[in-house]
Amino acid sequence: MTGMRFTPKGYGGHRRQPDEVKREGWKEQGLLAVAIDDDRLTWPERELIRQLGEKLYGKRPEGQGVRHG
Repeated sequence: MTGMRFTPKGYGGHRRQPDEVKREGWKEQGLLAVAIDDDRLTWPERELIRQLGEKLYGKRPEGQGVRHG
């Protein structure tokens, strides 16, 4: 008898960091997930990301601040 399991076998353990998921998504599937407030981006790069987001998905609701964290 192996005891009680709370997760199915093979579904526990290591949880990938968000940047690791984003990196793999880019390299394997050509998907790009970018936070508009990413400190690694310059203002023109953030503005380009904002414009692309608005073109593809529409404007963000007024008063919705940029998330931090």
